[in-house]
Amino acid sequence: MENPTRKQVDVVAGLIFAGAKLLVCQRHCKGAFPLKWEFPGGKVEAGESDVAALRRELNEELDIRVGEVRRLHRHRHDYPDGPSVRLSFFHVVAYQGVIKNLVFEQIVWSKLSDLLKFDFLEGDLALVQRLVDSGLSAFDADTDPRR
Repeated sequence: MENPTRKQVDVVAGLIFAGAKLLVCQRHCKGAFPLKWEFPGGKVEAGESDVAALRRELNEELDIRVGEVRRLHRHRHDYPDGPSVRLSFFHVVAYQGVIKNLVFEQIVWSKLSDLLKFDFLEGDLALVQRLVDSGLSAFDADTDPRR
């Protein structure tokens, strides 16, 4: 049963592939969930669509302009003593610009088989496991325009 007093947060994240590798980002040491790994993205603002939020967040975090995206996965995660987060993950099929790390402790291009070596946020773990189990073909990564 949902806790009516629990804060509800909508979050979007982008999966950006370069060939057989996926971009993962480490949260800053002084922020919430310090040094945890995640996919780039963030909170959806009031009145903002998921795709608009994803485009805004990836521009703020990585200095890229996102084009085509495809929703890959959605789920909800309840953090103990924290918010209930509705997560939407998108495959970023096309973007313009060169990825720059503007806000993270570090960013890394990882093979899918290595994703479990990172200390991901709990809310991302269901997708991380799915990515490791399914490999690239399940996520149509070959549509990456830089491949």
